[in-house]
Amino acid sequence: MKGLRDMGRFLLLLGLLLAAAVGSGSGGNVTYDGRSLIIDGQHKILFSGSIHYPRSTPQMWPSLIAKAKAGGLDVIETLVFWNLHEPKPGQFDFSGRRDIVRFIKEIQAQGLYACIRIGPFIEGEWSYGGLPFWLHDIPGIVYRSDNEPFKYQMENFVSKIVSIMKAEKLYASQGGPIILSQIENEYEMVEAAFREKGPPYLRWAAEMAVGLQTGVPWVMCKQNNAPDPVINTCNGFKCGVKFEGPNSPNKPSMWTENWTSFLQRYGQEVFMRSATDIAFQVALFIAKKGSYVNYYMYHGGTNFGRTAAAKIITSYYDQAPLDEYGLIRQPLWGHLKQLHAAIRLCTNPLLSGAYETSSLGQLQDAYVFKRKSGECAAFLVNNDNSTNARVHFQNISFQLPRMSISILPDCKNVVFNTAKVSTQYNTRSMTVRHKFDSIGRWEEYKEPIPTFSNVSLRAKKLLDQMSTTKDASDYLWYTVSFQHDSDAQAELSVLSTAHVLHAFINGAYTGYAYGGKKKFALENAIHLKNGTNNIALLSVMVGFPNSGAYLERKTAGIYSMRIQNKYLNKYLWGYQVGLSGEKLRIFREHGSDKVQWSRFQGTHHRLTWYKTPFDAPAGNDPLALNLGSMGKGEVWVNDRSIGRYWVSLHTPKHRPSQTWYNVPRSFLKPKGNLLVLLEEEYGDPLRITLDSVSITKVCGHVSESHFPPVAQSQSGVNYNKDHTGRPKVLLHCPSGRNISRIVFASFGTPSGDCENYATGNCHLSSSRAIVEKACLGKKKCSIGPSDQYFGGDPCPGIPKTLLIDAQCT
Repeated sequence: MKGLRDMGRFLLLLGLLLAAAVGSGSGGNVTYDGRSLIIDGQHKILFSGSIHYPRSTPQMWPSLIAKAKAGGLDVIETLVFWNLHEPKPGQFDFSGRRDIVRFIKEIQAQGLYACIRIGPFIEGEWSYGGLPFWLHDIPGIVYRSDNEPFKYQMENFVSKIVSIMKAEKLYASQGGPIILSQIENEYEMVEAAFREKGPPYLRWAAEMAVGLQTGVPWVMCKQNNAPDPVINTCNGFKCGVKFEGPNSPNKPSMWTENWTSFLQRYGQEVFMRSATDIAFQVALFIAKKGSYVNYYMYHGGTNFGRTAAAKIITSYYDQAPLDEYGLIRQPLWGHLKQLHAAIRLCTNPLLSGAYETSSLGQLQDAYVFKRKSGECAAFLVNNDNSTNARVHFQNISFQLPRMSISILPDCKNVVFNTAKVSTQYNTRSMTVRHKFDSIGRWEEYKEPIPTFSNVSLRAKKLLDQMSTTKDASDYLWYTVSFQHDSDAQAELSVLSTAHVLHAFINGAYTGYAYGGKKKFALENAIHLKNGTNNIALLSVMVGFPNSGAYLERKTAGIYSMRIQNKYLNKYLWGYQVGLSGEKLRIFREHGSDKVQWSRFQGTHHRLTWYKTPFDAPAGNDPLALNLGSMGKGEVWVNDRSIGRYWVSLHTPKHRPSQTWYNVPRSFLKPKGNLLVLLEEEYGDPLRITLDSVSITKVCGHVSESHFPPVAQSQSGVNYNKDHTGRPKVLLHCPSGRNISRIVFASFGTPSGDCENYATGNCHLSSSRAIVEKACLGKKKCSIGPSDQYFGGDPCPGIPKTLLIDAQCT
């Protein structure tokens, strides 16, 4: 109890201290030294989050940025998407979701800084790594090398973006929010492949960027040999462990991509990274003199249309602190907020204190920052991933949970431990708001199967799909006429390096196959008729590749075709880029009139377009289409593609990689919306539903050994001035909802966690009644794991825990 009283006095003391304020949103002079970025003469510890403007909508931007700021961020980072902004040479588009200026001005309006990662090769799970495919057709071009045609185009685009930012006075040197820019992206991964053409290109890229005189520093991520004055930075899960550090003592240690999850391809399970692991790695990076951490992603969003790279799912980093729909994901968002606040209490020693490290045990270390004034901060690290540790630091004993870091802003009192999550957990639910089960409201259009005689593009070889479609479509038809002297069965063998292949013989479907990273085969028995046989092969790409050296050399599509023992590779082939429905844009309200639709009869066919009208559900909750009944294809709402879907390709756990597809409310009208799907397989549109997305449950799990929350305010950071200094379960329903039911409550020794729980050997029978009295009908409530709240001790002498699971409606 003495420790708790000391903690209470400590909290009151620290509550009077100001720590570093959150970014002002307008910069000034931005420089750096070996400790940190320096903005208007002040060293800064900065927390940043990636939010990519085209992966959400302008209507979402204010809310996303506000939630990021509330989560303790100072900076919003975004990539810049060359192929989105310059789809054709010299033709630029900055409208709608492409409006980067509007996005950055919103960041500034909310008082945050901005970082723009221009690249212009960005990778980012974005088709072709963000490069426009028209570059491919420039004679002699070699991307990302000491190659004049590429450097000319790259400099033009980078200069264009910089000039726009300057014209709008968005650089900090002009009073704007942009404090940092990036050139290139993880070039070290491919530099050696370019041999003697790699290092000169790297130096040129750095000199070109610096020469644009933005007045703010430039960085190169994952580039240990970044030329001065460009700062080399780290990307990865564990930069506190693996980063070799700046390549100059005059550069700060920066982490430009702290991956909050990881990319997901169709057929793969989602990668979940715990709040405790992310917090541990951030705290370790700061403890090792890091000064800038960017979460990639803080909000992932949606790969609308055909923007996703090869086989990348439409949902992007849904496991980030802000999910695909912009909802706060707990406990990750809240745990990181507490971490940021705790680190900010250490700001002065971190930025101007002497640094020393010491061993506290075999796998335990102390990282200490001490100013001449005596002000001191410490990070106590337990690297043992299996066992808690008792350590002694400055004559005080501390218990460190396994694989955790305790933060001591005064080198005496712990205010935060990365393994102790006091933030609530929440549960996201999908609720059916509209069923598309009325067969009479659906219409269908069967995509026509082309023949060799009715296509105009021809070649006496099998063409590369990428250079033929030029990224105008996922689809390329390969057609050929084949003479056979009898009605007979034959073996068809097709080899492809695309992603999917459909085969049609004389207009009838005969086979389907899909592949992985390299090549795959379609091998089927087919029926040939006597005379001319029309063979049509539909090759499908689910996005272009987005990484690797010599991207301009990469090809895809059918590279071999055989019937029985006869190869048709050098036959005269006919080609059709895209589907007729795409060319006629039948997914648009007016374009749909260009073909004859039929009333849907309930029979499912391959390569079929479906359309139906619908009204928008009432309310403000985000919406998503449940496409669990479909196979593979693309979906449009009111002319806008919400992305590709591939529900039929299951993960090793026998489930789709993605079932729900984001439909932004800004895409909808109150009445008379148009839903159009292109279904490649045998999906059933009658079982599609439009669901609302909401947080329906919140859960808190706190013990007596947890620490009280560290609160962040507009003026800086200070502690929750709770005089008891005790931990609490803090439950908070989202806007428009209140706590309507206590599903579970136990004060004592409940077993499990918020996902799976039960009462333990010690349980106060009145726990639920007491919690109900304190919380029911309220938007938020707080209650601690102590007899002060519960009026009795169910098991004296035993440390207690409180677990509450509540429903929000």
